[in-house]
Amino acid sequence: MNQASTKPAIGFIGLGIMGFSMASRLAAAGYPLNVYNRTRAKAEPLIEAGAHWHETPKALAEVSDVIFTIVGTPDDVRALYLGDDGLINHARSDAVLVDMTTSSPQLAEELAAHAKTRGVHMLDAPVSGGDIGAREGRLSIMVGGSSEALARVEPMLRCLGTTIALQGGPGAGQHTKLCNQIVIASTMLGVCEGLAYAQSAGLDAHTVLSTIGGGAAGGFQLNNLGPRIANGDFAPGFFIEHFIKDMRIAHEEAGHMGRELPGLELVRGLYKKLSEEGYARNGTQALFKLYEN
Repeated sequence: MNQASTKPAIGFIGLGIMGFSMASRLAAAGYPLNVYNRTRAKAEPLIEAGAHWHETPKALAEVSDVIFTIVGTPDDVRALYLGDDGLINHARSDAVLVDMTTSSPQLAEELAAHAKTRGVHMLDAPVSGGDIGAREGRLSIMVGGSSEALARVEPMLRCLGTTIALQGGPGAGQHTKLCNQIVIASTMLGVCEGLAYAQSAGLDAHTVLSTIGGGAAGGFQLNNLGPRIANGDFAPGFFIEHFIKDMRIAHEEAGHMGRELPGLELVRGLYKKLSEEGYARNGTQALFKLYEN
């Protein structure tokens, strides 16, 4: 990385399955990169490639023009942004903070309001596309906040995704991601049930997938996670425990709206059962385990 670059200095916090690939793509595009993660070992490949490690989020905020975060839960987001040593209180004036965690729309609104009082810009920008999309820069990015702030960070987002859309004001990105998760929940159930039926009928799963994947049943879940199921590969592209968190938020938000979502509740219950059986750190395609048993 060329630290003499005139590109804005980026801070990146959260180097898990998604975040590491996203940060790597920004570094490869020539952006000066500051990193922090609760486990430093996950940052070592980036540090070796030229990224600057910071011991605290506060220290990272003080030297970054734009900060991206993708962490675990709304509680993690709240602590990271609103604590005394949090990002909003220590960000540079006029900095843009972009939270890409799937989190609460109400929290996103709260963060934006607090950031405004500090002269800082806040975007909620959760993503969809899984580990494959993160590695290949093909994420779908759903943005809530101002068009002006989005315009400033869009060149960076183009390193990460192919679909970038402003959904509305603060919280709108999170609402859109919850729509995404609601659709995925029932779709994943359909993929597992279709493959379970194929198995019981004595069909070859790969042949079935290659055939129906080119028709009306085709889609990301079937075409990308279906082969993993057929191969018995339940490694995480997205953790079940995080999906349960997302479905809980969607359930709560639907409740605020007076909206019932029976499909979501069915799948949420199945994933909770799967988690209780010890599969919380597997990928979402491990829902098929319930049909194996």
